[in-house]
Amino acid sequence: MDLFDSVGTDDVGLPVDTHAPLAVRMRPRNLSELVGQDHLLTPGSPLQRLVSPDDPGSGQGAGVSSVILWGPPGTGKTTLAYLVARGSGRRFVELSAVTAGVKDVRAVVEEARRRLTASGEETVLFVDEVHRFSRSQQDALLPSVENRWVTLMAATTENPSFSVVSPLLSRSLLLTLHPLGADDVRTLVERAVADSRGLGGRVRLDDDAREQIVRMAGSDARKSLTILEAAAGAVLAAAPHQADDDGSPTVAALTLADVEQAADVAAVRYDRQGDQHYDVISAFIKSMRGSDPDATLHYLARMLAAGEDPRFIARRITIHAAEDVGLADPTVLSTAVAAQQAVALIGMPEARLVLAEAALAVATAPKSNAVTVGISRACADVAAGKAGQVPVHLRDSHYAGAQRLGHGADYRYPHDYPHGVVAQQYLPDELAGQRYYEPTGNGFEKQIATRLEAVRRILHDGTAR
Repeated sequence: MDLFDSVGTDDVGLPVDTHAPLAVRMRPRNLSELVGQDHLLTPGSPLQRLVSPDDPGSGQGAGVSSVILWGPPGTGKTTLAYLVARGSGRRFVELSAVTAGVKDVRAVVEEARRRLTASGEETVLFVDEVHRFSRSQQDALLPSVENRWVTLMAATTENPSFSVVSPLLSRSLLLTLHPLGADDVRTLVERAVADSRGLGGRVRLDDDAREQIVRMAGSDARKSLTILEAAAGAVLAAAPHQADDDGSPTVAALTLADVEQAADVAAVRYDRQGDQHYDVISAFIKSMRGSDPDATLHYLARMLAAGEDPRFIARRITIHAAEDVGLADPTVLSTAVAAQQAVALIGMPEARLVLAEAALAVATAPKSNAVTVGISRACADVAAGKAGQVPVHLRDSHYAGAQRLGHGADYRYPHDYPHGVVAQQYLPDELAGQRYYEPTGNGFEKQIATRLEAVRRILHDGTAR
């Protein structure tokens, strides 16, 4: 007997394919069940208008553009397509770019034209993994999209700017799906445990088991339900005939060990709110600071395996590019900032490559904390009240009455002097001669130190040697 044969209809009486994978059975039936993409489903949005049935006379469905859905795996691209199929009232046709050819595309378009002419029936064409279509296959879609013989919904995990031909991209609305957060995935897992379409409450999911599934899935909803199904299947198969005293089936406990065994992956002991979180990120930071690239990658891998937010990791890398490398290699901060942006755009699992590159850039760079020490000294003096008045010759002289007050008088414009440097005081009188930034002899700061010593001689005594 199939483990899920007892599930025939869902809790609203709709039939359920009991042999379908759990991720398919738990596919949202309406927009209220969709999680994680609220930014695309505001009232009146193109997706809202595609999914919701037309309101006769309102023109709600008119003028809906073709849509390209771009996002990581398991974020809801296919789900949105099926919601359109169920709710729009339009004819729905699905093609997979893995198996379909130009002939298949043209056959769908021709049938859509015929139906539109004969009865006014509109067709929504869903193309999954459209980035796998060749240029000629994508070009075959152009006339139908431009003339609205079909409304195209195309899904891709690749950047459409590089994977979709420009004419098709310009004729479609590009919508970006965000990676699901841990709370989103947790909601889906808990719903699948309780819902009649899923496990129907026949297992009780331990907190540790649930969190391990969430960590292992990352932002992929489909992966989380696949892991849950494998673990639950093993537990239910081990005790298929047990029942409570009243005859009702016993609720089986699904533990962390069950999840580990089903997924064949040991759980990483890492509580994002507890000691492990702080210990591992501390070790990661100190490994970068200590110039140990191997330890850096080890602790990065532990955080990624435990489901740590990659954006948090990217922020820490950026901070320490400034704190521990600074001007010893000014390019490292640029690398770290670029990594932050890339992580936000592409998500996991590919983001691990970006994080690794940025972390290694920090770990292998020459080190200097001169920037950290310098700004800390300056902040300490300001906090201690050592501020003083801005020298008169540095004050703003552009507003009415400033010149009468002497503001800007005797200011020397550095570009009028050799080397672009001229002797004059910039710090307040109380801090004249104070030094905050002291470059090290490491990396690029060695060159800075040599130049800065010459500059400071000019600033303070007017000599250049």
